[in-house]
Amino acid sequence: MAVDEIVDDTDERPSGMALRVRREKIRERVTDEGFVRAEDLADDFSVSLMTVHRDLDALQDQGWLRKVRGGATSQPSALYHGDIRFRLQQVPESKKELADAALRLVKPGQAVMLDDSTTILSLAERLPERGPLTVITHFLAVVKLLAGEPGIDLFTLGGAYYPAYDAFLGMHTREAVGALRADLLIMSATAVSGAHIYNQGQETVAVERALFAASDKRVLLLDHTKFQKRGMYQLLPVADFDVVLVDSTTAEDDVAALRDAGATVHRARDFAQDTDNANLGFLAE
Repeated sequence: MAVDEIVDDTDERPSGMALRVRREKIRERVTDEGFVRAEDLADDFSVSLMTVHRDLDALQDQGWLRKVRGGATSQPSALYHGDIRFRLQQVPESKKELADAALRLVKPGQAVMLDDSTTILSLAERLPERGPLTVITHFLAVVKLLAGEPGIDLFTLGGAYYPAYDAFLGMHTREAVGALRADLLIMSATAVSGAHIYNQGQETVAVERALFAASDKRVLLLDHTKFQKRGMYQLLPVADFDVVLVDSTTAEDDVAALRDAGATVHRARDFAQDTDNANLGFLAE
């Protein structure tokens, strides 16, 4: 092994712009190729292996890729679920099914909080149908979607921008939520295990707990893939939500486990009938 592969390259002090450009190129390459060897990156960018590992660590922390032995991959795993571009492509039919059901819980005049899950985008597309509404979110994709829509007043929660999630996260975002109050929160999660939902980032967990605390009523949307994943940070008990909506392909055992944990669970495909029969108490409030 060459000496410059095991010592810190203290003489490599690129400008901030050069550093950002290199990391952006690494991110694009990993995304396009699926897997890239760290040694190849070091050769191609004329930097040490240690510098490449720092770059990969930073990109992994931002949610762009996953470090593996010998390099980095864009392929999801049980704990790494891909950046927003990948997640937007997953189970679109389930997301639409959940959005159609969740829309029935939104009433004109409400202030509605939305988290940064891609499931929420399908719902956001239809919110103008329920206007006038105030929509509060830290998800830039929702802001872009609803900006200028008649009947929608947007309140954007700022903070540190995380490109891999297309969202604002962190302490400042959490503090901004704490100054607000909403009628309804609609959110999703990275994973479900036992009686709790989980997410993959500490910053996301902090913001979503704040959203939960700032809302009078809370709705959780879960497609069947959430029961097959793992998240690192425990977020909230499923039973704390007023309604949990699952898609039509969620296994009966998974639904039963949620109900055993004390959650009020409805399948999205049956939700129209359930709401027409007034089985959801807070709809009448």
